[in-house]
Amino acid sequence: MGSLKEERKTTGWAANDPSGLLSPYTFTLRKTGEEDVLIKVICCGVCHTDVHQIKNEYGTSNYPMVPGHEVVGEVVEIGSDVSKFKAGDIVGVGLLVGCCNSCRPCEAEAEQYCKKKIWAYNDVYTDGNRTQGGFSASMVVHQKFVVKIPEGLAPEQAAPLLCAGVTVYSPLSHFGLKKSGLRGGILGLGGVGHMGVLIAKAMGHHVTVISSSDKKREEAMNVLGADKYLVSSNTASIQAAADSLDYLIDTVPIHHPMDDYISLLKLDGKLILLGVVNVPLQFFSPLLMSGRKMVTGTFIGSMKEIEELLEFCNEKGLKSSIEVVKMEYINTAMERLANNDVRYRFVVDVAASNLQD
Repeated sequence: MGSLKEERKTTGWAANDPSGLLSPYTFTLRKTGEEDVLIKVICCGVCHTDVHQIKNEYGTSNYPMVPGHEVVGEVVEIGSDVSKFKAGDIVGVGLLVGCCNSCRPCEAEAEQYCKKKIWAYNDVYTDGNRTQGGFSASMVVHQKFVVKIPEGLAPEQAAPLLCAGVTVYSPLSHFGLKKSGLRGGILGLGGVGHMGVLIAKAMGHHVTVISSSDKKREEAMNVLGADKYLVSSNTASIQAAADSLDYLIDTVPIHHPMDDYISLLKLDGKLILLGVVNVPLQFFSPLLMSGRKMVTGTFIGSMKEIEELLEFCNEKGLKSSIEVVKMEYINTAMERLANNDVRYRFVVDVAASNLQD
């Protein structure tokens, strides 16, 4: 693949306009530095964020854009100052590939809140080169934003943990909710929500799933292991469950009423927002005041939390529900994902796809 100091070309699948259709695209990897790692991509998870970005639904997209931010690959070469990895290591890369390293979040090992963070794609490195994601044969990433995949954890199982998994794990860890015996709720059973059920159950929690219909009840209870299932439109069942939860993780990415869900929380309970909603949410403030409750939110997770989660899932033998596809299927996968037609995460087998360096 050439010298680590040389610029090199690689191939990926890119969106070229807001239609979001992906097609093969050849581009030049950024020049590598002394602390960079050259990674040959094995697989990459597919996230709802990818759909939003390729279709310019946030209004910030730049094309051509190679998406993908749940990347697992093999280290091919390392820079002279790389100390964490060696050639042959299986590693992961999530949503971030850069930060300022000097602000309060960075110093607190919470680099996901750095105001100068750099996204894995649709962003620009400090040298002016554009970032491109994991729907490609290779990536060059600074060692700070690369994590080792534990031995025994399959690449296709590790991929969803790098975004969906750590997005749930981070608030549980930060708010002291990892202890066993808690009663938690998961609102919305998609890619993030299903990871929430698995992780919370592995922590020893009693887990209630809340969904918009009954169609996912059997999967939630019999496949994922949830303890209780509520349909959000069933007012009687929601009222009967009032004051029953220590926390509720809200993964719903569209506007929805908040009062019923706040009512489910116990004294000092926490409603944790993870779904990106681009319109104001409303709630009746006495519902918080009468129970000293909290509405808060978190964003993905830190590099430290990703490492913790990978070890946790490997130790517990957790397996997310995935559908592995080849890159040639990616446009169909994106369409199905937009229509919530996946249980519960697509993972692209990049190594088996027709991509070349």
